[in-house]
Amino acid sequence: MTAVQEERTTDELKALAEQAGRDLEDASALEILRWAAGAFGGRFCVTSSMEDAVVAHLASRALPGVDVVFLDTGYHFEETIGTRDAVEAVMNVNVITLTPRQTVAEQDAEYGPRLHDRDPDLCCALRKVRPLEEGLRGYLAWATGLRREESPTRAGTPVVGWDEKRRKVKISPIARWTQDDMDAYVAEHGVLTNPLLTDGYASVGCAPCTRRVLEGQDARAGRWAGRGKTECGLHG
Repeated sequence: MTAVQEERTTDELKALAEQAGRDLEDASALEILRWAAGAFGGRFCVTSSMEDAVVAHLASRALPGVDVVFLDTGYHFEETIGTRDAVEAVMNVNVITLTPRQTVAEQDAEYGPRLHDRDPDLCCALRKVRPLEEGLRGYLAWATGLRREESPTRAGTPVVGWDEKRRKVKISPIARWTQDDMDAYVAEHGVLTNPLLTDGYASVGCAPCTRRVLEGQDARAGRWAGRGKTECGLHG
């Protein structure tokens, strides 16, 4: 990264993100990620829930060896951990696993067992939001796998935007993709996906708060079902 890039102010980064969001709206996912690689170099990373490795795969084509940040909450399905391990083994990426400050047992001791049932927002804050904020400190920009069609709360996702909470550029290169686009990319490139996606799960999160979806439901309906909650707090 050049000295000019290092010295960018927050206002300059925000303006860059907003301009790129307009300029790259119709660009391909790979073009968006190549822009990010050129703009931020090693201070750009991908975050992945290991539901699939589509964005990680795309990013590895734009920036070989790119950092892929994974949050190990302590509550993941075995299949999710297995997907992470497979991605690390076969793809040209650098997987970085973040963990919360407390183990599940330590959290249970302080807050009581099954906090995710009693206060899922607090559980997500402790096991997802805080570790990610700490893990992203060294980066200027991060990429996500958000897609507009996933749920009403994601319908306005820009391909490049400004993350006000973390004061970073936030890139969603597949925001415009449909599920058919995802399936086609996975098939064409042999991209790893979480086995649970073929077992009735449309979105994969922590095991206690994720269930299979019913026919006709949106992809996020299986997350925190019956709780009026569809996001963990990482994206808003």
